[in-house]
Amino acid sequence: MSFRMPDVSLPAIFAGIPLKNPSLFRRICVPIGDPAAWIETPDRRVALVRDIEMDRVRGSSNADRVVCPADYEPADKLDADRETATAQAVAEYCRRENLAAVRVDRTLPFVFAWHLQQAGIELTYDSDLGVLDRRQKTEQEIAWLAEAQAVTETVMQFMCETIARSTVAADGTLVHDGETLTSERARAMAAAEFLRRDYSMSHGAIVATAPDVADCHHAGAGALRTGVPVIVDLFPMNNQTRYWGDCTRTVVHGQPTETVQKMHAAVVAAKTAAVKQLRVGQTAESVHLAADQALLDAGFESSRGTVSDQPTIQHGTGHGIGLDVHEPILLDIGGGPVLEREVFTVEPGLYGRDVGGVRVEDMLVVRDGDAQSLNQLHEGLDWT
Repeated sequence: MSFRMPDVSLPAIFAGIPLKNPSLFRRICVPIGDPAAWIETPDRRVALVRDIEMDRVRGSSNADRVVCPADYEPADKLDADRETATAQAVAEYCRRENLAAVRVDRTLPFVFAWHLQQAGIELTYDSDLGVLDRRQKTEQEIAWLAEAQAVTETVMQFMCETIARSTVAADGTLVHDGETLTSERARAMAAAEFLRRDYSMSHGAIVATAPDVADCHHAGAGALRTGVPVIVDLFPMNNQTRYWGDCTRTVVHGQPTETVQKMHAAVVAAKTAAVKQLRVGQTAESVHLAADQALLDAGFESSRGTVSDQPTIQHGTGHGIGLDVHEPILLDIGGGPVLEREVFTVEPGLYGRDVGGVRVEDMLVVRDGDAQSLNQLHEGLDWT
């Protein structure tokens, strides 16, 4: 297999399972759980799917042709394995159409690469293929993300108010409907709320408090307690559009300590500083550095890669979002130029074993001028 700088005039091939491959799904437009492929030339878009999926793809995608592996059976017949047969058919299509070289993206399964190579097709890796088009959202995609974020906020408000209005047992643990309110139970409640709205939590959720929250991606475990901040991070997917919401708020049952109030003020200031930088012409790195500096100016230190007892900075400032909850590019060191109509989450935070953690996260669209927030919920700690 040879690699070189991509010639964007070459045909492009996407392949895999659309249900698991967002770049392929964005073209096929049907969440198929079987192997499929998309072959795009300057004058034709061809979807290659199982025969039983052809009508759905014809009705949903903008393919000029929809074919199945049997339409491109090689001389030595198709393998009984579906993925192998699909790869064989893609290679045979290229052979019949005299496609001597093609561009491929970062997600191409090796079984497709191998069969293309065996057919003498030259592969050119294009690092931007399937990335740039997903970074710059269409207005329809922005609407779907806004819808997902609105639903996420509805459940977020329910969860934060549930925690804030719980009663307290003698040992300081929270009680809801007569039972101890744990991180696990709270996540199950959120999952049920999303399910009622036809959303799924395939990546779970975070409802975490001290000491687990010192690891900023810990989902949380055990009983929630009064006076200790709880980070609630919800990131569900709309089962119809397959676009994601992503929102974080922090709630304290009872009175937050002065330290927690200082942490919260610093995190909100960091988010404000980052959002001011989130513009066309800036870099993702500059957005992150603005947030980082605000936290440093407030007296907090960075300890990325090391969980700490006292509250510290543990991660970058945000990420792209769309058909994946985490998409390029990161708002972090090395992040490149920000593009118009990119959608990001901005989520600075502080975390420590002793005090707990504070994170606030919104979703924003990069526009000509100030970024447009897709959030409506307040940023405070009091949800009573």
